[in-house]
Amino acid sequence: MTIQNIVMPQLGESVTEGKIERWLVQVGDKVNKYDPLAEVTTDKVNAEIPSSFAGVIKELIASEGETLPVGAVVCTIEIEGSELPAAPVEKSSNVSSAILNAGVQRKEEEPVAKKEEKPARTERKPGRFSPAVLALANEHDVDLSQIEGTGTGNRITRKDVEAYVAAGKPTNQAISNDEQPVAFVEPQHEMTPQPQPSSPAPAAPRPNEQITAVGDIEIPVTQVRKAIAKNMLRSTHEIPHAWMMMEVDVTELVEYRDSIKEEFKKKEGFNLTYFAFFLKAVSQALKEYPIINSVWAEDKIIQKKDINLSIAVATDDALFVPVIKNVDEKSIKGIAKEIHEYAHLVRNGKLKLEHMQGGTFTVNNTGSFGSVQSMGIINHPQAAILQVESIVKKPVIVQGNMIAPRSIVNLCLSLDHRILDGMICGKFLSRVKEILENVDKKKMSVY
Repeated sequence: MTIQNIVMPQLGESVTEGKIERWLVQVGDKVNKYDPLAEVTTDKVNAEIPSSFAGVIKELIASEGETLPVGAVVCTIEIEGSELPAAPVEKSSNVSSAILNAGVQRKEEEPVAKKEEKPARTERKPGRFSPAVLALANEHDVDLSQIEGTGTGNRITRKDVEAYVAAGKPTNQAISNDEQPVAFVEPQHEMTPQPQPSSPAPAAPRPNEQITAVGDIEIPVTQVRKAIAKNMLRSTHEIPHAWMMMEVDVTELVEYRDSIKEEFKKKEGFNLTYFAFFLKAVSQALKEYPIINSVWAEDKIIQKKDINLSIAVATDDALFVPVIKNVDEKSIKGIAKEIHEYAHLVRNGKLKLEHMQGGTFTVNNTGSFGSVQSMGIINHPQAAILQVESIVKKPVIVQGNMIAPRSIVNLCLSLDHRILDGMICGKFLSRVKEILENVDKKKMSVY
């Protein structure tokens, strides 16, 4: 028999962790290769972890509700035969493989440590700990041997460690080299007697802790919302955002689309949206200004060959960013069809990981909510994001100083100033504006 590890998969390009929502198997269950083992949620997708092997579930290492980094072991499977080597445990940040395999006998390949050196406290308790638990324990210097686990098989979870820390339990700093508790005596200065209060003083609120009042409603932060907050914080902290906006007269485009939308719907079975025209115009401009279609890679800028546009599709409680590949090679009809299909997949919870990979530039249809001006946060590591605002009627001065009602839309571009500057972005936006304001029904044919 061979024991194989199942790890938390990479569920998106910028996803670093996932939450085990529900186990679909139990210890002792027989599974086939590719059978779903657990439901996982991230900020980008709800997915299932498939089995990489056929065998019997040996151990569920992660608990339901536990968040683990990509590569962390979530469970083990016992398979027949010994031709496959035991899969190594993946390392997570700041956690060594020795810690991940705590409780497993290790060969003595190194000289014995000197007596005065203090061993790592997180290795004292036999058994395995998830990387998330170990990282939290190391952060707060907690002795895991002092904690009673509430997870499956009495396993210690993140919540157990957080509760232990919140209760003010002793940490490793109060443990001597011989692992015996040491009393902490506060330094004495003036021995002036102090009056004893009749009841304990209320505990001071923790930093950033908000006090709720009568009538307030507390809404738990979901895993999806936490991950979105983390990614948005990263984007705003790492990327020096700059912003510009252009006003575009799309009167001819509106007239053209409105003249064919009913016939198109009857023929194709789905709506011809304005957004499809905007995506086509953006793809044309990106071909002429390819530096906009770039990503940041720390020591270099990668100018992408393919034009793959990320678009935002929202549900009541989540936001998904599927990708339309090679938009410059597609007709407006083809783009409209993919927009329709992605919206259907999101509404029915069937959007897959591959649908959200490979984006090189993001176009956000904020106008669908009635917005007329906004500044988007860049989808890291892309170079820019374009907000397409609501089309509104405005009085505009036309030829001969005449005032006429025109259909106007604002295009708002957020750019990464490490990659782009105002001049190239101004040229790019001007080109998008030119394409949209001069609709040639032959060049911008729907089909």
